[in-house]
Amino acid sequence: MTSPPLAPVLYIPHGGGPMPLLGEPSHQRLVDFLRQAPASLPTPEAIVVISAHWEAEQPTVTGGEQPDLLYDYSGFPPESYRIQYPAPGAPNLANRLHALQAAAGLRPQVDARRGFDHGLFVPLMLMYPQAGIPCVQLSLLASLDPGAHLAMGKALAPLRRERVLIVGSGFSFHNMRAFFASPHGAPDQRNEAFQQWLIETCTANSLTPGEREQRLTDWQNAPHARYCHPREEHLLPLHVCYGMAQTPARLVFDDQVLGKRACALLW
Repeated sequence: MTSPPLAPVLYIPHGGGPMPLLGEPSHQRLVDFLRQAPASLPTPEAIVVISAHWEAEQPTVTGGEQPDLLYDYSGFPPESYRIQYPAPGAPNLANRLHALQAAAGLRPQVDARRGFDHGLFVPLMLMYPQAGIPCVQLSLLASLDPGAHLAMGKALAPLRRERVLIVGSGFSFHNMRAFFASPHGAPDQRNEAFQQWLIETCTANSLTPGEREQRLTDWQNAPHARYCHPREEHLLPLHVCYGMAQTPARLVFDDQVLGKRACALLW
């Protein structure tokens, strides 16, 4: 008897705040990718999103039955604060995440009150606009320790034997000042060098799992790492994703977002 295929793990750029939902032109290729992505994925029974916009002292998962939305951005048009994405929560799945992480020696928590932030509702509104698939959101760690995020992913690897979709929602380039410092699409060799390093690290078959993990642990040694990520919260969802997969990824998006090169990776 053959084993069922492993559930997909997807690391994506989620764009700038609500801009992918507002028709902002430099997000159009990302919007097209996110809208088309579900056609190549099995239909999930639930979705787990690791969002760059939630940090906690311990791994924490949303446990509410119908979480509200958190409009965790500012300075956007009024309609961006009226967005609705009434996806149900998944308390049983939240408890499953808690149990897996506890079994690995972590100290997870379930937060039944926290809502879904834009790291979840912006990409999922494009991918699954009907909002019918139960969702839970998993925090990052406030320590921002790369090894700890790889360990979180390893603890959750058994989820891949279930019919869930794992989404690491971040941005492979996240220097807010640089986004607006030069005309969109202007050459940026530092951006290019880091993206090339990241794509090679995650996709190259020539790397052993240990080499790949070491590169991600030491990501600050990559070319222009701190230019591309002055603070690493948008990169670390990738570490959780890789911890779950521990195999080479496939590059599924490599294009400009807000005038900077960014990528999406699928395991």
